[in-house]
Amino acid sequence: MSSDAFRAEPLADDRELVKAAQAGDRAALDHLLRAHQARIHAVCRRITGNDTDAFDATQDSLIAIVRGLPNFNGSSRFSTWAYRIATNTCLDELRRRKRRPELGLVTDVGETDVDGGSVAAVDAHVPAGRAGSDQIGDAVADRLAIDAALQELAPEFRAAVVLRDLCQLDYAEIAEVLDVPIGTVRSRIARGRGQLADLLAGNTGGNSTPPPERHSSAP
Repeated sequence: MSSDAFRAEPLADDRELVKAAQAGDRAALDHLLRAHQARIHAVCRRITGNDTDAFDATQDSLIAIVRGLPNFNGSSRFSTWAYRIATNTCLDELRRRKRRPELGLVTDVGETDVDGGSVAAVDAHVPAGRAGSDQIGDAVADRLAIDAALQELAPEFRAAVVLRDLCQLDYAEIAEVLDVPIGTVRSRIARGRGQLADLLAGNTGGNSTPPPERHSSAP
């Protein structure tokens, strides 16, 4: 999965906004939440796999961020801390989720994602020679195929791939978000990407259950 279209650099004034919000500035808090809401929702949408759960997880994440902000000490970037809250909220939701029909992640043409990129630019799967409605249609189809394939991954693999390829976090940040060693992060990303590629190619090898994950603390 190409991640260039999803790159979202941390906002330069996050630290100032956090300090102001912690001091009781409601306008700063509102600005901080609005600045990160789209990114948090994008993470929730890709991890939970449907719009209803993504909306609920986004709201729960924002509430948790507000409640936890007084204790945020700035030892990590605010965005990394927020992604950790969002990811844990989504994984909790997946554990609680009852069996129910899954809704596809239907995306309207022109929808913006983490950094405002359009669907036509997402994942860079469209051949360079295509244009017009065929190009947009193929881009949407590819986006939906990736969304569907992601839902076939084990949640721990899915979260690692999303944090790396959607959020552009480095391995150390992902290790912090998921609270696992860097070696485990590398393993999950490699295996998740491999399974994702197989699913997109229609080649699952008839084995939908991955072998047990090998945990490692080696970088």
